[in-house]
Amino acid sequence: MILNYIPIFLVLAFAAIIAGAIVFSSKLFGPFRPNRIKQLSYESGKNPVGSTHERISIKYYLVAMLFIIFDIEVIFVYPWAVQFKSLFSEYGIIAFMPMLIFLVVLELGFLYIFAKGGLKWD
Repeated sequence: MILNYIPIFLVLAFAAIIAGAIVFSSKLFGPFRPNRIKQLSYESGKNPVGSTHERISIKYYLVAMLFIIFDIEVIFVYPWAVQFKSLFSEYGIIAFMPMLIFLVVLELGFLYIFAKGGLKWD
């Protein structure tokens, strides 16, 4: 049984060796010229401005929530929609109930973002 997995382990080991060799060779042959500007917090060449304890706008979190909601929607709704015809013929309207609950919870997330102003353009 374990003999069937030996080729997979060999491929993984070979990939790890190649990846390690590439990383090591880039450190070995690549240029290394540190200077004061490159060792600053930001490599853009500008000095950092402000404190690290600044408040972040809620917009960043709302955009992240929108992204997660859209990802979850696509991940769950698309495969269900592809198989819906066969599900409906086998189970009837009961095949729609779990997705209805999911879409209601999804809509609650959209309503929360809308209430917080996450869909405004300003």
